[in-house]
Amino acid sequence: MTGGAQQSRFTVRGEVVEDNLTGLVWPGLAQPAETGLSWPEAFRFIDGMNREKRFGFADWRLPNRRELYSLVDHGEREPALPSGHPFEHVWAGKCWTATTSARDHAYAWWVQFSGGRMFFGNKADDAVVWPVRGESNTLWATGQTGCFGVDGHPVDCDGSGQDGALRSGRPWPEPRFREEGDEVEDRMTGLIWRRGTDLAGGMVDRDGAGLAVDMLARETGLAWRLPAIMELESMTDCSRADPALPRSHPFRDVREAYWSATDSGYDPTWSFCYYLHKGAVGVGFKASAEFFVWAVRSA
Repeated sequence: MTGGAQQSRFTVRGEVVEDNLTGLVWPGLAQPAETGLSWPEAFRFIDGMNREKRFGFADWRLPNRRELYSLVDHGEREPALPSGHPFEHVWAGKCWTATTSARDHAYAWWVQFSGGRMFFGNKADDAVVWPVRGESNTLWATGQTGCFGVDGHPVDCDGSGQDGALRSGRPWPEPRFREEGDEVEDRMTGLIWRRGTDLAGGMVDRDGAGLAVDMLARETGLAWRLPAIMELESMTDCSRADPALPRSHPFRDVREAYWSATDSGYDPTWSFCYYLHKGAVGVGFKASAEFFVWAVRSA
């Protein structure tokens, strides 16, 4: 990499890369640890990076799940990063985030850069560490407020480097939602969601999901559609599970998992889906009637 090299999304500055979309700064070397580490080891490794001023800086941290997931390009694969990205030695497997799973505090969220999934794994297991520095003016906080050890028990947040301690990202508006009849505006994103979250009255395949929102759009004269996977992910409150929605949410008929409008770059016969009870992002085979439909429209 050469200092000052410019790409449409990323600016390379010596050994680091600034994401012009989020304002965050990442090491150009995506595997500075060169091996997988457990979650506690990941924090200790980053502490060592800061003592050494690795890549010229002493304020590296483990990214929260929204920060790490912001790098994903869902239309790409192996790795699922924007085409022409400048990063080197990208691990297409699991990369740790600083965010604990609200469903089981002994687990933490990881992003898989093979195809762009996001799930959680045992904190004692190994995953790659890709640290970050800086603050974003575009990404929202995850909602996590607590800190937890590898055994899942609460720990002191002070100096932990965990998401619940740093709470990086823009704070959520209060109140988060504005209700009007069958519609709910998310004041964080400006999106308008149907209050009822089971539009098709059961699980359907991807074509059935598209038909359901098209019918709603015709009946109401409004531009209802299937949400993109990042729009669904924006509803996540990482302090909660079953469902992983903000405590004050006004939605009805909340189901386990939903179709998105985002196709998988790994295999076009699959689309991304959002597991609302867990807060996870996975993929589903379009021809299978395995997911529910939640309609959204832009304000």
